[in-house]
Amino acid sequence: MKRSEINAALREMERMIRDYRIALPPFCAFTPEDWKTIGHEYDEVRDCMLGWDITDYGLGDFERVGFSLITLRNGNRAMPDKYPKVYAEKLLYLKESQYSPMHFHWFKTEDIINRAGGNVLIKVYNSLPDEEIDYESDVTVHTDGRTYTVPAGTQVRLCPGESIHIQQRLYHDFTVEPGTGPVLLGEVSQCNDDNTDNRFNPPVGRFPTIEEDEPPYRLLCSEYPQA
Repeated sequence: MKRSEINAALREMERMIRDYRIALPPFCAFTPEDWKTIGHEYDEVRDCMLGWDITDYGLGDFERVGFSLITLRNGNRAMPDKYPKVYAEKLLYLKESQYSPMHFHWFKTEDIINRAGGNVLIKVYNSLPDEEIDYESDVTVHTDGRTYTVPAGTQVRLCPGESIHIQQRLYHDFTVEPGTGPVLLGEVSQCNDDNTDNRFNPPVGRFPTIEEDEPPYRLLCSEYPQA
């Protein structure tokens, strides 16, 4: 991705967050210049990859396949003594044109909550023992206290205020229902590790390769300098 695309995506997500009067923790406002002097008191932000996360999944077409996220809180399964939190929380922003590819998580379970904006569509499949997609078996869905069964490949619609529970190894993707506008999602989960806990099908990358065509507006969670 070009840095200018990342900067534009950050500002667009910030605008929607402001429009819905959601307040962010202070580290979300740190500038690249701030990070040059921030000390070990913010090692949790560095080590748990808190903060901004813009991805095109390595495909170079962010307007079509991409996601904007903020990790607000997280533990670190590799450093449990230092960071004992067993949970994570994110905000996620998806435009009508964008798609987040099919994947599952080996470790974490999560609730995806439509916080504001349009309607999100989440397609669900079970996985097979060899971790491939099960295109045939019905899927048990848990949404806001309701348990029911849908055919494989069903798109579950979440309107604002609604949520879905995603179990381990449940394949899912994200799109926005056309005509409803961009969506601001919440994610509440077990510890999040985007380096090791995503199985994309078909395989894609997770963090972008960045072309520096302008100075960064914010640093991404994978870019912090050491104290």
